[in-house]
Amino acid sequence: MNTAQVTAEFEVRNPADGRVVARVREQSAEQVAEAVRALRARQPEWEALGARGRARWLMRLQDWLVDQSDRLTDVVQSETGKTRFDAAIEVPCAIDLAKYWAGHAEAFLADERPRPHSPIGRTKRLLNTFRPYPVVGIVTPWNLPLMNPCFDAFAALMAGAAVVLKPSEVTPLSAVELARGWAEIGAPPVFTVLTGAAETGRAVVDAVDYVQFTGSTGTGRAIAVACGHSLTPYSLELGGKDPAIVLADADVDRAAAGIVYGALFNAGQACISVERVYVEAPVYDRFVTALIARVRALRLGGDDRGFRYDVGAMATAAQRDIVRDQVDAAVAAGARILIGGKAVGAGLFFEPTVLVDVDHSMSCMTQETFGPTIPVVRVADEDEAVRLANDSVYGLSATVWTGDRRRGERIARRLEVGAVNINDAFANLVNFALPMGGWKDSGIGARWGGAAGIRKYCRQQAITVPRRALRREPLWYPASRWRSMLVTGLMRAVDAGGVRKLPHALRAGRS
Repeated sequence: MNTAQVTAEFEVRNPADGRVVARVREQSAEQVAEAVRALRARQPEWEALGARGRARWLMRLQDWLVDQSDRLTDVVQSETGKTRFDAAIEVPCAIDLAKYWAGHAEAFLADERPRPHSPIGRTKRLLNTFRPYPVVGIVTPWNLPLMNPCFDAFAALMAGAAVVLKPSEVTPLSAVELARGWAEIGAPPVFTVLTGAAETGRAVVDAVDYVQFTGSTGTGRAIAVACGHSLTPYSLELGGKDPAIVLADADVDRAAAGIVYGALFNAGQACISVERVYVEAPVYDRFVTALIARVRALRLGGDDRGFRYDVGAMATAAQRDIVRDQVDAAVAAGARILIGGKAVGAGLFFEPTVLVDVDHSMSCMTQETFGPTIPVVRVADEDEAVRLANDSVYGLSATVWTGDRRRGERIARRLEVGAVNINDAFANLVNFALPMGGWKDSGIGARWGGAAGIRKYCRQQAITVPRRALRREPLWYPASRWRSMLVTGLMRAVDAGGVRKLPHALRAGRS
């Protein structure tokens, strides 16, 4: 790439202490277009390697990830202000994902051979093939700066596409390291990371053949409009307001522990964070007591290579202010803070906060928070819990806590969300055989889900092959009453009731 075209740089700061950790180039729209042209030129060679050939490169990258684990975790912490405990999961998750796609891509991308639906169809051999989009554009948010790029890039690369990745300008360093690793192992130049802000992202969307976006619902809508105009296919994972339902027969201590983790992992900055809790009345007081005890025991702190802290910093001042404004508005409307409730320290920290006496008139219950708050509502029964859980424009995921797994599954089927975890939080995030996608305003499409997770980056191509060579097909010109009677009569007989109707069908064909 011609570095002489670079006109600007931007700073990356550690949210835990505000220090500048790097300066990164801002790529222009012209540089994006140039990079995509280069990727498009190299993609056919990459596709021609086949799934096995591509898998060998992905497994080399996996080796690199293993070797660089500690340093990559340092990079994640430096740009996010996460605790070591939260940051340490990103590289192992990427390693696991590489193994999954490398091990399954060949089977997932194999030609399908559907059975013909009728006797006439049996004159052809039917094939359904999967051909990659030439260049896939991936735009990722700041909350999981290594995991999010790997979530999507590995599947797209294994599909045979070339990939251009535009990470958030808040946390671009992990993605840059991933691209460095791809180059260091000597892989074909079909994976590029372009850094920049909104203009760079718009240029990526305009230039590629398929868009995978993870981020806010507002930005997702704008991308959908742009893709609709150009007829570019896309997949969107957007915001969430994930409910947790705690039933009276639940293990209250486990529910409290799981919800604390589900709500406060990465300081609540995860799309599938628990953001509201509905508790059946008989166990409400016991649950709140257990919840407060666990939140009180948490240690708030930032970028540290040890495991001294549980909850880290917010990524941006704007996100911290959203959390503060929602908490303040809830209190002004009658909610009570049982613990936490304010920004603290020199960095972008906000105390883990438990709110009660909340309702759906409050923004903390209806708008995405993306922060360390746990609003809790007492409900009369499971019907009220389900009704309130579904009373949202979002539908990403949910959790149900119960002592009866069958009851949990039954309730799960009533919830208007893309995934439900019973007696656990985040379990669907690491089970790649299941799809992860949102309903309603939480998105369109899904990642993972077995074969569907890699085929989404492919165009399906239908191929028909004659089983026997004929001089002509029965319905080719010139017109023939006899051939028309034969074909249409057979179709009527088969489609309208079987061989017993064949005489009637033939008579109809003569009319």
